[in-house]
Amino acid sequence: MQPTYQTPTAQLELSRYMSKVYMWMAMGVALTGLVAAYVSTNQEILYTIATNKLLFYALIGAEIGLVIWLSAGINKMSATMATTMFMLYAAINGTTLSLISLMYTAESIQSAFFTSTAGFVGLSAFGFITKRDLGPVGSFCSMGLFGLVGYSILSMFFPSMLGSTQGQVCGLVGIVVFAGLTAYDTQKIKQMAPSERDQEQFHKGA
Repeated sequence: MQPTYQTPTAQLELSRYMSKVYMWMAMGVALTGLVAAYVSTNQEILYTIATNKLLFYALIGAEIGLVIWLSAGINKMSATMATTMFMLYAAINGTTLSLISLMYTAESIQSAFFTSTAGFVGLSAFGFITKRDLGPVGSFCSMGLFGLVGYSILSMFFPSMLGSTQGQVCGLVGIVVFAGLTAYDTQKIKQMAPSERDQEQFHKGA
């Protein structure tokens, strides 16, 4: 059952909790952007990643592995370990994303970044405010995400799968999937916030 937050104290605790969540997200995005900017301006590193398929696939595999590891063991990790793995993921993500500088102009990348940011803010706000249970949406989009990952892996070995029509369809499906996951995950994070009763028990125990 979704907890309700009616008192000013509970509202303040929820605000602090969500602020910390988005602070860490902002730090991760900032690190990804800095690494991507550095690698994209270092022609030697960029050329090495772009021409070495083994290295490129290793980086992609490391990203996927870190996501699975963090998702499965986040409750068992120490705060230091979780923070280190999160920052490592952000840095690797920035390294792989730097390759888009070989295909698109800086203006196009900036436009895509700000558009994505605006979309994320709107969808996250919807997930935070809505009273509707987004659990079914999250389950459906999670299945879609696995499908996209599988399709992307196959396309690495069969580039013809990313033809103009297939690529557009895959892109549209990706937009829908990540839109649903953004709203769902925001609602899930909100539900994970300590309730007023938890806060009272914590302070009594302290």
